[in-house]
Amino acid sequence: MTTQITNLEDKFKVLKLKNASDNISEMLSHAVENSFTSEKLLEYILDQEIEAREAARLEKYLKQAAFPEYKTLAEFNLEEQQSLSKKQFNQLKELSWLERGYNIVLLGPSGLGKTHLSIGLGIHAINEGYKVIFAAISDLIYWLKTAEMIRSSKTKLNRVLKCDLLIIDDIMFMAMEKQESNLFFQLINKLYGQTSIIITSNKGPSDWGELIGDQAITAAILDHIIHKCEIINLDGDSYRLTHRETIFGKS
Repeated sequence: MTTQITNLEDKFKVLKLKNASDNISEMLSHAVENSFTSEKLLEYILDQEIEAREAARLEKYLKQAAFPEYKTLAEFNLEEQQSLSKKQFNQLKELSWLERGYNIVLLGPSGLGKTHLSIGLGIHAINEGYKVIFAAISDLIYWLKTAEMIRSSKTKLNRVLKCDLLIIDDIMFMAMEKQESNLFFQLINKLYGQTSIIITSNKGPSDWGELIGDQAITAAILDHIIHKCEIINLDGDSYRLTHRETIFGKS
């Protein structure tokens, strides 16, 4: 029996059925315990392989996405964000905008859930089969500037160019130099028409010239981003301030 199991493991390896190769003994035991027919056993082995591959795909894509934290849409408190209706929230969740190549701009002061919402949409998109990359604007500019010198930057930038959804966080966080603005525009130009972008910012597109500096480049970037775009203004009280933790107990 041991020789037969080993032969099966080897054959599954040749067919690149890793889960079946690693777990065939347990699968056969499970089949015997549950009196599987030959057809049921084959279906069971294939189902387990498909589930394992999907789990591996999700793990890989989530790792490559590089989210700063894991926050799902289910954890987003819609009741505390009155400027976004349940209907709008569900439309975002349907991801038809991503399929149609639309961009999303999330605006509002700090602490209103812009980053949480963008991460939640990114995780949901990965679960639906899309490739997603999350990057703070400072990291994105660094990759652009160092891609020709640092291998890791080039790798990350290549992933950006191949992704279905790019999330750019805190776009007003830092001002750009002339070279950086040009590199940023070149990236947006390459992504145009093939990759959707989510941008979070505490200032609207009309103020992005302060960040980008060059008005001509700003206009070109806005033209590419806003062409097919939904701008969502979040307002209200800061979630972090409302739910802040304290070292003192309630009085």
